[in-house]
Amino acid sequence: MPFLEVKGLNAYYRNTQALFGLDFELEEGSITTILGANGAGKTTTLRSICRMVRTEGEIRFDGDDLTSFSTEKVARRGIAHVPEGRGTFVRQSVEDNLQLGAYTRKNKAEIAEDIERVYSYFPPLRERFKQQAGTLSGGEQQRVAIARLMVQGSRVILADEPVSSLDPVRADDMLEILTALAGGSGKTLVASSHSPRLMRKHFTRVIGLRE
Repeated sequence: MPFLEVKGLNAYYRNTQALFGLDFELEEGSITTILGANGAGKTTTLRSICRMVRTEGEIRFDGDDLTSFSTEKVARRGIAHVPEGRGTFVRQSVEDNLQLGAYTRKNKAEIAEDIERVYSYFPPLRERFKQQAGTLSGGEQQRVAIARLMVQGSRVILADEPVSSLDPVRADDMLEILTALAGGSGKTLVASSHSPRLMRKHFTRVIGLRE
């Protein structure tokens, strides 16, 4: 049985239909990118899974029918949605940002282990762990956002354009780290993008959307 299954999915913003009969299946631990031009429905696909828009069709996650769930219940079930942008708490320190990412978790030893692991991928963040996140460069803030994402404890990460604010070289480096972190922790990662060349380099599975 697929870990995450979408079947015959239609999505709507009021009276405007944004998705038309979308079908795909994902296995647990898979690393997938959703590709398509602006307006093709990438963001809507992620929002649909998280129950943020009105839909028709089937969305099943690890045996549960998500179409009856609220957005909050989807998050509690283990699916994290990360909208486009840096998403850092700019007035909080780097360390506080990571701790806030793990606020729903109970095991402090596991949290500390995961924070140490992301610091090993982002050594500059370890050096600036007391620094206010809003004073970091744009690229460093993006690293904080990804690091916080990895300590959330979610089983599935839905990341909308996670490197859209970075230049191609930094985006390439960030995607390498993001996929390595997700793969190393057994998380299922789904990231949207309009850059096929960059995403195909790092992701093992591609879902293509057309307008």
